[in-house]
Amino acid sequence: LALLAAAACGQSAGPEVDQQGAGTATAEAAQTETEDARGAAVDWDEAEQFAAAGEFMQPWLGDLDGMEERRVIRLLTVYSVGNYFIEQGQEKGLTKELARLFEKFINKRVQGKQKVYVAIVPVARDQLLPALLAGRGDLVVANLSITPEREELIDFSIPVSKPINEILVTGPAAPELDGIEDLAGKTLYVRHSSSYRESVEALNNMLAQAGARPVNIKTVDESLEDEDLIEMVNTGLLPWAVIDDYKPGVWKDVFEDLQPRPDIVFREGARIAWGMRKDSPLLANAVNTFLKKNRAGTLVGNVLINRYINDFDWAQNALSTEDYALFKRLSHLFEKYGEAYEIDYLLAVAQGYQESRLDQSARSHTGAVGIMQILPATASDPNVGIDNILEAENNIHAGMKYLNFLRERYFSDPDIDLQNRTLMALAAYNTGPARMINLRNKASRLGYDPDVWFDNVELVAAREVGSEPVRYVANIVKYYTAYRHSLETLAGRETARQKAGIN
Repeated sequence: LALLAAAACGQSAGPEVDQQGAGTATAEAAQTETEDARGAAVDWDEAEQFAAAGEFMQPWLGDLDGMEERRVIRLLTVYSVGNYFIEQGQEKGLTKELARLFEKFINKRVQGKQKVYVAIVPVARDQLLPALLAGRGDLVVANLSITPEREELIDFSIPVSKPINEILVTGPAAPELDGIEDLAGKTLYVRHSSSYRESVEALNNMLAQAGARPVNIKTVDESLEDEDLIEMVNTGLLPWAVIDDYKPGVWKDVFEDLQPRPDIVFREGARIAWGMRKDSPLLANAVNTFLKKNRAGTLVGNVLINRYINDFDWAQNALSTEDYALFKRLSHLFEKYGEAYEIDYLLAVAQGYQESRLDQSARSHTGAVGIMQILPATASDPNVGIDNILEAENNIHAGMKYLNFLRERYFSDPDIDLQNRTLMALAAYNTGPARMINLRNKASRLGYDPDVWFDNVELVAAREVGSEPVRYVANIVKYYTAYRHSLETLAGRETARQKAGIN
């Protein structure tokens, strides 16, 4: 998965369109830092993290020492409300918080070395273990229960949860049940990859020994999460579902027709843990040391669980977000002009989010307009030539055409690779092409590589201009990565919910 995909596109040379940049940075830009290229105002965590992003998506197998050398630990998870989700273009949730804390923990252990980053890679549930075993991730943090079947494939950390029972939850369409044996001959819907499926199979073995009919196991789409199954039960689409015993409680204010059956237990004392490849003793030791102070029952663990599970506003955040709805409404325009100018449309979406939160009504004090915060003078320049940028499509068109102009006019040197051409064009969009030319020249004089943005031209920009262009580029790449990783998961889940009859 390439970090940035941007190909060359012919463009006639022309005069400098705007010396100070087409738009303005959002309120996230910090105050100018001119004295120290690594000053506190510069978001170095984000900037450096994504410099290595292209490499971290490549399959790789090894233990913690190799991860530290590569400077990336890849954490596999699933997109799920409360645990990992995108809000206002940023990763949020319990898993994200744990990843941030684990990153701090790891870097305390490698003091004096280059920083190691923990990167979250969301996948479908049935891809968690295959991705881990194939080297597309290094840890699984996705509410994974320890089961004998999984223990044959991977190793687990110490448990991160208190004992959990897997119980039945029923809805308005459920017939009366006196006990678990009444499920004989009935149908249960589960994800094939879930521990629930293993638990129902164990029940079937018990029923067979008693001479009873087995439960009919039907699998559902792997994109459906537990909250989707709970919603299907609540609306009567399913009569019941198997679920961890704490989950009906957190959804009680959202789905009011659920009836937990703690007396119908499929698995007692299940424990959730982090997963890793076998023969990873260094990683296992680090993870277990970290979790002893950050799992359920610890001060930190309990605070995070309360924030994202017990006290989380599930009704407000359930199932979809305004950001995703807005993204869907605008994405066809970004795709259209992405094809025209050979710019990755998700990158352009990320830039629009950084500029305006994708708000066409946005106006800056400098006169920049709309989603792409482009100045009318820039849009009307012959090198762009787009009228009526008060209209969303024209605004997106003008912004993407201008970005392409910057890339082809000022950064077409064959010594600059495609990723860095685009990164520098983004910086020029913010701070102006003339300034970027000066920064590259100064970078060369100071011994930096003028053809590389991160850790080279970026450092000179921080010292000479301040944190604004550094944050601008880093935030766009951050948002791009969040969109890129989550879009397929979100789209698959939406399709699965529609097929299941969930509006």
